[in-house]
Amino acid sequence: MIGVPDKHSGEAADGIHRSRDPSVTPAELREFIHERLTGYKRPRHYEFRDSLPKSTVGKILRRVLRDEYLASAVSDQHEDHAQA
Repeated sequence: MIGVPDKHSGEAADGIHRSRDPSVTPAELREFIHERLTGYKRPRHYEFRDSLPKSTVGKILRRVLRDEYLASAVSDQHEDHAQA
């Protein structure tokens, strides 16, 4: 999970998931998380990926994921303004 900007609370959780089991559905993942996390810790959005960026020692690079999210959010805003 990464923290992403949120208008309501300042920052919200966003889930990025890479599963060893490709049959896992978003609904199953949402139910699994719902049973184990309190409301404000639950991701509002889920993204499934084939791989995650990792450091040389194998840690997931959350800052890279956050930067990718922010870059896509900015490009989405530019597209919305261009269409208006």
